[in-house]
Amino acid sequence: MESPYPILANVSQPTDLHGLSPAQLRGLADDVRKAILDNVSRTGGHLSSNLGTVELTVALYGAYHVPPDVVVWDTGHQAYPHKLLTGRLDRIETLRKFRGLSGFLRREEHELDVFGAGHAGTAVSAALGFAAARDRLGQAHSVVAVAGDAAICSGMSWEALNHGGEMGTNITVVLNDNRMSIAPNVGALTSYFTRLRSRPLVQDLAYRAKHVIKRIPGPAPRLAAGFRHGLTHYFAPEDTGTIFEEMGWEYIGPIDGHDLDAMLDIFRAVRESPRPVLVHALTVKGKGYDVAEADSRKWHGVVPFDVQSQELPVKAGPVAYTQVFGKTIVELAEEDENIVAITAAMPDGTGLNGFQERFPDRIHDVGIAEQHAVTFAAGLAAGGAKPFCAIYSTFLQRGFDQVLHDVCIQNLPVRFVMDRGGLVGDDGPTHHGVFDHSYLGLIPNLVLMSPRDATELREMLRWMADYDDGPTAIRYPRGAASDVLPESRTPIRMGRWELLQDQGSLPRNVALVGSGSTVAEAWEAAAMLESQGIKATIVNARFIKPIDTETARDVVMRHHLTVVVEENVRSGGLGQQVLDACRDLGRSIEVLSVPDRFIEHGSQAQLRSICGIGGAEIAEFVRTGLESSVESRHSTHKAL
Repeated sequence: MESPYPILANVSQPTDLHGLSPAQLRGLADDVRKAILDNVSRTGGHLSSNLGTVELTVALYGAYHVPPDVVVWDTGHQAYPHKLLTGRLDRIETLRKFRGLSGFLRREEHELDVFGAGHAGTAVSAALGFAAARDRLGQAHSVVAVAGDAAICSGMSWEALNHGGEMGTNITVVLNDNRMSIAPNVGALTSYFTRLRSRPLVQDLAYRAKHVIKRIPGPAPRLAAGFRHGLTHYFAPEDTGTIFEEMGWEYIGPIDGHDLDAMLDIFRAVRESPRPVLVHALTVKGKGYDVAEADSRKWHGVVPFDVQSQELPVKAGPVAYTQVFGKTIVELAEEDENIVAITAAMPDGTGLNGFQERFPDRIHDVGIAEQHAVTFAAGLAAGGAKPFCAIYSTFLQRGFDQVLHDVCIQNLPVRFVMDRGGLVGDDGPTHHGVFDHSYLGLIPNLVLMSPRDATELREMLRWMADYDDGPTAIRYPRGAASDVLPESRTPIRMGRWELLQDQGSLPRNVALVGSGSTVAEAWEAAAMLESQGIKATIVNARFIKPIDTETARDVVMRHHLTVVVEENVRSGGLGQQVLDACRDLGRSIEVLSVPDRFIEHGSQAQLRSICGIGGAEIAEFVRTGLESSVESRHSTHKAL
């Protein structure tokens, strides 16, 4: 059967591009774009950003020799073309599926995924490390980092750019700038001058002239530098490259990132440079798919959709936690003018887009700069405002020192709101928020909560808004809130848990202690156990820190077996706190948690099952445990 991607089907590695004509390379780019649309529409994933890097990737691999040349991609939002050009076309239909291709780059997946990452801003640092290792080992290959405009603005990228300019070694950074449309002055004349300037001879002459001029006494160096910047960047908007050149990088661009011929010419030229070069490519997110070009934010991360209708499906069912937060924070801000919101480049993902529309002067999008976001929030709190800092659980890891040092030591009332707590599903190990019980639970002064459902999230946010005695944090899972739990509930009180179902003191009974998402799993497990004659008490451990020691000890003491279930790693988690608090009681306590390994991607239900924290797995663990306990007692009796 003939492939719908005739040129791409014959590409198994990047060097296969070297034998293709310019017309074939353009046809290859069309194949790659079609393959992305066809498959992401079936699997879901990051669409618009990957459509925007098709020509850039084809040009990069058409010009460089990969391997031995090394290309480091910043996250995987822009690297689906890379996967397709490295021989993974036959597996692209498994993208983001359980045991299929990752939506990001993983070293375990392919030898040309040379550096894995799901957090933005790492590519320049990693590539600089590859370049330094090459120099140390006396090798001669080229190293390239591809970073998006949001990633290049992160503090880590600027630290690496500063270091790279000082090192002065052979490395190229490609800035994939898709924030702006291609400016009018990026045309034929600009392209010509940019290509001319990228050629090794011109670069070398400019480099030599710069260092000769620096040694001239008097004002000449300053005048010459101004002349050089004015001449060579005349066609660059707002003299974009000056700051990079002052840091020691040769700036090339801006160039149309969809002009395949121009990109090939430039990459072939800069590959020969012995010094740091930054290539500024302007691309369009969603390129080639009209609705994605028109609204790249909406089409950034998508669920499966119909390509022809150009419509994303509307999800039905229970309300998502993200929506609940977004609606509640607006309500709270209506009541309290001191409430402000902070996001690290994710107003949509965290649910703050409604807040942004309603209170544009009370929201701060700091970009991909989580460390700054946390300390900025600390300053707001110290100044008398009420900051709600909304950052995914996995991304708040990047600001751990700031949480500890700038917020908690000073006991400032910053309110952290962490979406994607627990196993997030298809995004995999870089995005699973399974460490926050541990990395936040160890910090003094911090109060950490986790809601069992949408109503409890609203109540916790209101409680948090009124709590001014120190820092607080809420973590909740990705997706829809549970609708299986009873509506009866008790008020939120500092450090107090909730008994959802109390079976009292029975000879053969169990207590299931859950937090957040695992409360619903425990409830389902209890229903299964009930059919087998096993009575289960259900505890909603709504406070992770401080834990409700009084309730924990009472429940453990009254039950034959207590099982703590948490969607977090065991070390430093809720289960260990319960074990410590009840160690002297002499009762049986077990902990079910995320295993001590990085969990792959798959649906949340699949991952909870393989981690042993789904409803069925909890029920089986309890049943087996109780049976083993009975058999053990019988064996002991016979021995006596």
